[in-house]
Amino acid sequence: MCNSIRTIAKVTSGELSICEQCNVYHVEFNNIYFEFTPNEFDHFKDYLLNIELDYWEERYSCAKVKRKIPIPSMQKNLVLMFNRQEIKELKLLFCGEECGFENVLYANDIDYKLILN
Repeated sequence: MCNSIRTIAKVTSGELSICEQCNVYHVEFNNIYFEFTPNEFDHFKDYLLNIELDYWEERYSCAKVKRKIPIPSMQKNLVLMFNRQEIKELKLLFCGEECGFENVLYANDIDYKLILN
C-alpha cells in the first residue's frame, strides 16, 4: 500500500492522486477506481481528451441508457460508459484549467428531471 499519496485534483465525483514513492496515479471516480503508471496515465489522458462526445451521443441516440459515451478497457467484455457531464468532470480531473477547461456549471450540465405540478 502506498504511504505518501498526494492529491493532485478533486472534482465533485472523484479525485486524482499520486504515490510519490512508487509513482502510481490513483483515480477514484464515482464507483470506479483506476491505478495508472505514468505511461498508462498519459495514454488514458490522451484518449480522454480526444473523445468525440457528439459522435458517441449520436451513435447511441436510440439506446435506452443514460450513459452513451464508451471507454473500452483491456478486458474484452468490459466497457465503461459515461455521460457528457461525467466526461467533462474526468477531463477536468486529468488536466483542469491547463487544458482550457473551467469549473463552470451550465444549466444543460445538470442531470435532473423537472416536473411542473
